[in-house]
Formats: sequence, structure tokens, C-alpha cells
Amino acid sequence: MRVLLIGANGYLGRFVADRLLADPAVQLTALGRGDDADVRFDLASGSPGALTRFLDAVHPGVVVNCAGATRGGARELTRHNTVAVATVCEALRRSGCGARLVQIGCGAEYGPSQPGSSTAEDAVPRPGGPYGVSKLAATELVLGSGLDAVVLRVFSPCGPGTPAGSPLGRLAEAMRRAMQSGDGDLKLAGLGVQRDFIDVRDVARAVHAASLSAAQGVINIGSGRAVRLRDAASVLARVAGYGGALHELDGVPGPARPSIGHPRSETEHTAPAAYPYPDGCGSWQQADVRTARDRLGWRPRINLEESLADIWMEAACRI
Repeated sequence: MRVLLIGANGYLGRFVADRLLADPAVQLTALGRGDDADVRFDLASGSPGALTRFLDAVHPGVVVNCAGATRGGARELTRHNTVAVATVCEALRRSGCGARLVQIGCGAEYGPSQPGSSTAEDAVPRPGGPYGVSKLAATELVLGSGLDAVVLRVFSPCGPGTPAGSPLGRLAEAMRRAMQSGDGDLKLAGLGVQRDFIDVRDVARAVHAASLSAAQGVINIGSGRAVRLRDAASVLARVAGYGGALHELDGVPGPARPSIGHPRSETEHTAPAAYPYPDGCGSWQQADVRTARDRLGWRPRINLEESLADIWMEAACRI
């Protein structure tokens, strides 16, 4: 099976590449903007015609799109998350390769949900920010393209390679700095939110399964269990061996407090404020993952403690 992987150098793409390369039946070609890609191509600025010519030359059976942006303004997010996917869909329509498309979506497409509920694929999307809007627009392009396609809506990925600027990455970095300076009190805000964390290696397994399946439409990829960020912080403290106290700053009056997921100064161990979790999904998100089980034969295998241990190992080695 020939697979064209777009975005192989990104956070999710690296693990998807490893998973696909481990399958002896897969012949993998990586397309991206980096020098180490097999083929250099910028989806946000490249033409569908140029991509069509490449598809006709390589003739993949599956195209996996892990490319995209998670940060930036609305214009940048639209270019990298929406326009880029429009280019992929148009190129596949023009090409004679007949490839299946596996598009990586995200849980932020749904927006805020009712605490205690599980979000299924038939929920009406109401994204709460430009990132979710740009990814939802991409999903709609894929679903309306007429292609053999599936969109995997990945909730909150974590584990090895977690970006240092992500909420869990910032939490680990704040803890590392506190331990390095001997600070026995770690002050954090934004710990009340609850998210459905899923290990990036389990996401890669889901992509592999979707590549081999005939499933179409939208499929949620998550653990099926919401975890409060404060509980994740407690687990992280345990695996890190941090014996200090965690102090929540939520609800404390005064100027904007630092919260997990936003920049802070080098000297603060508090984590930065207005929005505690930068995905526009409010205080709660939990995936209904029954469709992934039924249509892909997929279940998550890696627990959150193992994911957090891997995040900590990388943070602890950072200088």
C-alpha cells in the first residue's frame, strides 16, 4: 500500500510516520515544507495542479493529512488549516490515483459542551475560537468533496513530543523550574478545566486503522474520559517526584493571573489568565469513542500516567 503522508514532521505526523513505517506492507512517502521531506511542497501556497501532477506520478492508495497550524491569527489558521485542505481535496479530485483521504481534525471543532456529557459525532459543532472554526471548515470541505474520505477528530493529544507551549507542556515546564529552584510552592491557574487526553501513539494507531478501513465521515479519537487538569498536575508531580504543594489561583481576584497554556515571564512559577485552556471548548470536553471502536476496531491503550511520565522525561532533560 502506497501512503502519502502530509505533515510528517509535525507533532502528530512524526508518530503517524513511525506507525506506518512499522507496517511492512506500507510504502511511505512524506510531503512537507521541511528539508527532510521526501518531496517539498507548501499546501498553503502551492497550487492544486502542482499537487495533482505529483499524485499522478506517485499514485498513492491513501493520503494522510496531518499538516496544519494550532497557533496564530485567524488569517494564518485559515491558510494552513482550511485553504491547505481545499488544495488537497481539489488535487485528489483532479488526480486519477483514486486515493483515500484520512484527514486529521480536532475536538475543538465541537466547541463547548455540557459538563458530564460525552460528545458524539452527530453533535452540532459550535467552535469557540478561530482554530476550531478553521478546522471545522476543513472537515466540511472533506465531507463535501465526494472523495473516499474519513476525518478523525482528535481530542487532546499528549505523550512524548508534547509541545512545550501546550497546556501540559507548560505545566511540566513550570514544575521543572520549581524543582530546579527548590520552590516548594507551585502556583497555577486554570486547573479546573476537564479535557479528554489521548496519547499521540494511540492517535497514530487510529490513523493506521483508518487508512486500512473503508469507514467514511467523522470519527472521534479520544480516551472517552474527561480528566481535570488539576488531577493531571497531581499525577505529573508524582511521576516527577515533586514534593511541593500545588496551589490553585482560580477565582482569585485581582489582575489577570497566568494560566496553563499562555505565555508567562521567566521568573514566574505561576501558570497565565484570561482563558485557562486555549482551545475555545470551555470547562469540559469528553469524547464518545464508540464509533472508533465499532468502525475501526480501535481502542486507546496508553493510560494518562504513562503519557505524563513521557512528557516529564522530556521536560526534565530540557536545559
